This record gives sequence, C-alpha cells and structure tokens, in this order.
Amino acid sequence: MNGAESLVKTLLNNAVDVCFTNPGTSEMHFVAALDAHEKMRCVLGLQENVVTGAADGYARIIDKPAATLLHLGPGLSNGLANIHNANRARSAMINIVGDHATYHRKFDAPLTSDIEAIAHPVSHRVHTSPSADDISTDAAQAITCANTYPGQISTLILPADTAWTNTRNPVVAAKPAPGPVAASEEQISEIANIIRSGEPTLLIIGGRCLREEPLKLAGKIIAGNNNIAMKAETSNGRMERGAGRQDIDRIPYPVDQALEMVKNFKHAILIEARDPVAFFAYPGKPSRILPEDCIVHNLAGINGNGHLALEMLVEELGSGNVAPAISEFLLPPLVKGQLNADSLGSVIAHAIPENAIVIDEAITSGRQFFPATATSNPHSWLQLNGGAIGIGIPLAIGAAIGAPDRPVISLQADGSAMYTVQGLWTQARENLKITTIIFHNRSYNILKSEMRGVGIENPGPSARNMLELDNPVLDWVSIANGMGVEAGRANDCQSLLSQIQRGLASQGPYLIEAEL
Repeated sequence: MNGAESLVKTLLNNAVDVCFTNPGTSEMHFVAALDAHEKMRCVLGLQENVVTGAADGYARIIDKPAATLLHLGPGLSNGLANIHNANRARSAMINIVGDHATYHRKFDAPLTSDIEAIAHPVSHRVHTSPSADDISTDAAQAITCANTYPGQISTLILPADTAWTNTRNPVVAAKPAPGPVAASEEQISEIANIIRSGEPTLLIIGGRCLREEPLKLAGKIIAGNNNIAMKAETSNGRMERGAGRQDIDRIPYPVDQALEMVKNFKHAILIEARDPVAFFAYPGKPSRILPEDCIVHNLAGINGNGHLALEMLVEELGSGNVAPAISEFLLPPLVKGQLNADSLGSVIAHAIPENAIVIDEAITSGRQFFPATATSNPHSWLQLNGGAIGIGIPLAIGAAIGAPDRPVISLQADGSAMYTVQGLWTQARENLKITTIIFHNRSYNILKSEMRGVGIENPGPSARNMLELDNPVLDWVSIANGMGVEAGRANDCQSLLSQIQRGLASQGPYLIEAEL
C-alpha cells in the first residue's frame, strides 16, 4: 500500500466517500488510488472553483465533508473564492492539494509555490505530510478538523513522493470531532430575564438554528410577545422554509433598509449568529447595523449548540405549550406578462416542488424572491454567503449529489454564472437533476447599485461599459448546449413557468434563459 492508497482508505473508513477533483501530474498516484476504490465517488470539475463550490453545496445539504483534489498552489488559488464562501457558510471541507516531491522543491520548478501560505487564510487547519508513513494519521486529523462543529476547512498537502512511496502503517480512525458548546444555565437565565423585561428585543438567528426544529422553538418564544422579534442573518448557508415551517425574514442587504429594520431594538440576542455589519463601507453610513445603544447578548456562539439553548430557553420561559406561527401553504397570485423582479417571485413560488433545494445566486434579480416564496412548498434555501460570486452552478452540483432524490432549482444571475460556467459540463456528465434559471439582464446590476451606494450618480461611458454584458450578448441556450445541457428560453411569466416545469420533469440538467 502506498501513501495515496493509505489516504483513500482513511477517507473511506471515516465516511468521506465523495471527492470533487481537478487533478494534475502531482496527483496521479492519488487518482490511481481513487480508481481502485469503487465506494469513492469522484466528480470532475473543469475549474477549481467548480470543485470547491460543489464540495460546499454537498456539505451544506448532508452535514458532512467531501474531499477536494487540487493541483499545487495555482490549483488551490483557483479554488479560493468558493473555499472562502464555504468558510462563511460554516461548511465542512477537506482539501487535498498535491505538491512537488520533497526532493524536487529546491529546484524551484515553474509550479512551485508556498501552498501553506495560500491555504492558511481560508483554512482552520493546514498541514503538509512529511512521509507516506504519516499520511493516514494526517488525513484522520484533517477529517476531525473538518467535522468540528459547525464545519471547518481542513487543507492537507501531499508531496508527490509521499503518495507513491509504500507504507506498512495501518489505516487510522479519526478521533471524534468536538461538538457544539452548550449554553450555561446562567446564560439561559440572563436571556430569559431580558425577554421578560419587556424591552424591544431581537433574536438574530444563523447557522443550523435555521433548520426546521430550532426555528419552531424560536417561534414559541416570540409568539404572543410583542416586544420580541426574530430575523435571520443576511446571508445563510441553509434555511428550511415554506409551508409547515416557522417563517423568518432576513436582515436586508441594503444598509438603509437594515438600519430601519433594527432601529428600535434595545437588545439583540445572537443564536449561532454574528453581530450584523454592512457588506461594504459606504460614505456617511455606519458599518455596524445595530443601534449604538442596543446591547448584544450571546445565547449560542458560532460553535454553540443553539438548538439545545433554544430548548432550554423555551423551558425557562414556560413556553413549551405555546404554538409557533407555522406557515400555511399559500401561493401569491400567479402574475402574467412581462418578466421583472416582482413577477419572477410569483412564478418561482408556484414552481417550487415539495422538498426542493433552491440555490440562490440571483443577486439583484432575486431580492423579491424570498418573501414571495415564504409560504410555497417546503424547501431548503442555500445562499451565496461570502460575497464571492460564481458559486451558484457549483453549489447546485454538490447539493444534487448530496441529495439525489431531491429536485434542485438554481436561481442564477447571468454575470456571476460566467465565473463558473464550466460547472454546467459537470452537471451534464453526472446527469444531475438541476434546473438552472439564468436571469439574463445583460449587466452587472449589483455593481450599478453599489456605484450609486458609494455616491457615484452619473458614471461616464467607460465606467458604464465595465458594468454591461451586452456587447456581445451572451447566448445562454448555446452555451448550455455546448456543455451538454438541454436548454430553453422564456420571455414572459407563462413561458417561464412552462420551462421550469419542463426542467423539473427532465431526467438530467436543464437550463432556462429568462429574458429580463
């Protein structure tokens, strides 16, 4: 058994059985080892951000890590944007990065780089295996790190000679990962007293507390308490929404709207969430969203057991028999005619099937989708978390592989789709049931909005030209067909609904170019 085989066996023995790959020469022995183990599902991406974004989507939907296989420092660098997004989504991921053989590094070959330095800013743990004998132990430690609640990024660097050298060392079992931190009784009592005080209080909820059962508990707390409200963080890895579930709105992305929403609260209680801040700095506007006189309290930190804390708080408040405000199935009127921000939300609400996974990288086109779909069929909603665009297509890949029995609808802005358009090829190759809707407005509308936000009201022709995607116009049907994905166009509400239904009935991926 060589080092590469030791690594694959360690991954499989510790329930890591999916590997998203974009290998090179330094990883060939690992590729051969993967080939020898049928239980490991290997998924090829034609660009590294497809690979890392898919691993993120897989972890979000199945709550365990996949492995990625990347080629040296440049390969890792190409995948950093979606590792950053995964980090912000608190996803588990094990990045396996090949390196030159240990004896070859000193010759400074063209692809030589400081891989550890590249990996550290986006990884919770970075380690280079020094020999084949160490690989299983190092891999087990990487798995433990990745599984640490709520999910962490672990990067393991393998010099080529550690992969091809034989080892007699046994395969190692990963140690149990640290679980979530429980709240103390003192914390629960303090928070309960704040809620009983009658002062305006906001529960800010994130992480895994946006799943169905924790949200119902939070709903019990706010039911009948006019001084208590709850909001989700602006960007969330996964939210369980729709009929039969407790509805929760998000703190808005636009700073002015966010400031208006929270301006009257005297207390904010964080439950697996962070103190909210603006995405960017804007002239004359605060970076911190909560009012200066709002006192922030931590019920459960990012690595805390928010679910258990909510159970304890409900018991402390005597709210166990209180009924939360569960959403009933109620669709908005089905709008007809032209496609725009308001009509799109109506169509999508009608199209979401039960137990669907919705991927949201619609950017400006999608700000009206969230309220419109609140009481549609029950579904999971996965967002862009870290702000690095180009995640939607790969995120859908990982979600579809993690939950092959669930339909996936990907709401995708046209500009950001071009960042990882290669992922369509992977969707076709793996025959994944993903329906992608491209909102074709032929521009980076988000950047036009941001330009106004920083006070630039009248940009000149050069500035405008950098924000337009109409010269030449992208032909999304041809792009999809060229990647092996069936596609169609929609130019009004009726045709869009028909196209979505066609995509959901398809046995493989389907793309819709929605003309706005």
